[in-house]
Amino acid sequence: MPRKGMRSVFFRPSPSCTLSDSLMDENIEIARSLITKWDFENSPSHAGTTLFIGDRREARQYIDAVKRLQAAMQYLIAQDSTSQKLVQAQLLMQLAMKKLDHEFHHILAANRDHMDAESVSSRSFTSDSRTSISDFDEELLSSEDDFRFAGGDPITETERVSMLAMADLRVIADCMFSSGYGKECISIYKIMRKSIVDEALRHLGMESLSSSQIKKMDWQVLDWKIKNWMNAIRVAVRTLFYSERILCDHVFPRSEKMKEVCFAEIARDSATFLLRFPELVAKCKKTPEKIFRTLDLYEAISDHLPEIQSIFSFQSTSVVRSQAVSSLDMLGQSVRTMLSDFETAIHKECSKKPVPGGGVHPLTRYVMNYITFLNDYSRVLVDIVADWPLPFQSPLPESCLPNSNLSENESSAVTVRIAWVIIVLLSKLDGKAEYYKDDALSYLFLANNLQYIVRKVRTSSLRILLGGEWLEGHESRIKEYVSKYERMGWSRVLTSLPENPTVEVPPEKARTWVRSFNVAFHEAYRKQRSWIVSDPKLRDEIERSITSKLMPRYRELYDKYRVGLTGGRESDSIRLSPDDLENYLSGILHGKRDFVTFSSSLQSFMK
Repeated sequence: MPRKGMRSVFFRPSPSCTLSDSLMDENIEIARSLITKWDFENSPSHAGTTLFIGDRREARQYIDAVKRLQAAMQYLIAQDSTSQKLVQAQLLMQLAMKKLDHEFHHILAANRDHMDAESVSSRSFTSDSRTSISDFDEELLSSEDDFRFAGGDPITETERVSMLAMADLRVIADCMFSSGYGKECISIYKIMRKSIVDEALRHLGMESLSSSQIKKMDWQVLDWKIKNWMNAIRVAVRTLFYSERILCDHVFPRSEKMKEVCFAEIARDSATFLLRFPELVAKCKKTPEKIFRTLDLYEAISDHLPEIQSIFSFQSTSVVRSQAVSSLDMLGQSVRTMLSDFETAIHKECSKKPVPGGGVHPLTRYVMNYITFLNDYSRVLVDIVADWPLPFQSPLPESCLPNSNLSENESSAVTVRIAWVIIVLLSKLDGKAEYYKDDALSYLFLANNLQYIVRKVRTSSLRILLGGEWLEGHESRIKEYVSKYERMGWSRVLTSLPENPTVEVPPEKARTWVRSFNVAFHEAYRKQRSWIVSDPKLRDEIERSITSKLMPRYRELYDKYRVGLTGGRESDSIRLSPDDLENYLSGILHGKRDFVTFSSSLQSFMK
């Protein structure tokens, strides 16, 4: 109907017109004036312009007029639901909703950058109760005091623009819902915001991958994708999805159902897709080395699980929570499988070639480095192994019991599991010690490897987990191994010397003792010159121990009978002075295969 005709319908004089009728007619006329003014199809001067940019006071008046028009329509329905005035009011309402629909879409599109996930997720409003039209005026929204962060810090211009856009969306949504056009509003909102979420995930490097694609993927490529996913889950949960939940709560504050529908449509599929990736990784071929990346994935989901459950708390988003739990379960199973495979690999390690010099076995280094890194994940390992039965029936030795200072769960679950792996390793090393033909070297091998294990525990967080008693018990075992090495490796040298070198004996007897000692020491040195103790502290302790047993007795004997030892035709057989002996002892257990020559006189002796 032409606008002149609309005016005549609304304001045709009526002899029975009441005050309520007059107010209703006035509300309709005010609404008609503003609605037709901003009808871009019939008002060329406002074509392509937006109501919520520029004079915000008129935007407030427009929203206020629409609400009054709605009140007038409700009055007309109560009076006469078939009246012509009601028909015209409905036509005006359709024009208004079309305009607000356009405005809603424009604000969402124009503020994509301003309403970014990081800005929205870090924002906390001083008040969330601004739902009435009286709050929506230019002076209030133009004041920095209206919107502040939770700590009271002033906002930037960019933040202010974002907040105004959110306030505009909220007012428009409230108006459209009140007028019965909520579905149209939600449809626009879902389409726009879902595209933003999907685009954000693409920028984070998320791509759709099938289980078969991941299984065929080279490990280096998959490892990179796991690292990328770990960054993406942090941004997605704490920023992207969290901000969408805040935005939905702010734009649709009056309807829990609408908030749920919008948020579910926008974020549910993307979140489920994101959280499914770890489950697909858990289904890949398992090797012990992949356990750390698997634990990284488990830790990432576990750390974000409370936020996931809070953000996706709606019934319609329960699939997201279920996917998170499912991925955790699959990752946990994968970790347990890899731990079992790791223990099995230790049992099945079948190399029979002894480590040269009785040094630290590669298996020892590998296992200890592995469990040291593994212990860094003890917080999540507690959850994974808590209800996982141990592979033995009898209890562990007392020295392997958990540290009493730890919590019960951590003690029983992680400590005993790691202690058990070390027992498996030590048992394997006992078997490998048998490959040495020399018993002294076997015990030196055991001392070396146990010293490496103890040092790894003492210098890492394993020290806290296994505790002081564990360390003391195994350090005692090292001393036992060293004692047996000294007894078997140096007993012939020691027994070649008299118990009391100060006792007077004939020179010939003294010469026999010294000659026997020279021969025994030469044999022991020749055999042990390539043996090694890699830990400097342990090597020094062994050197001091052997020196303290040999040097005093030999020096006393040598000094007492020096004259007799250097005379006679057999003097060439007596070449080892106490200083030479001390120099030789300081060079043992360094793993050197060549003789160390300290003086020219010793060269003929060692030939």
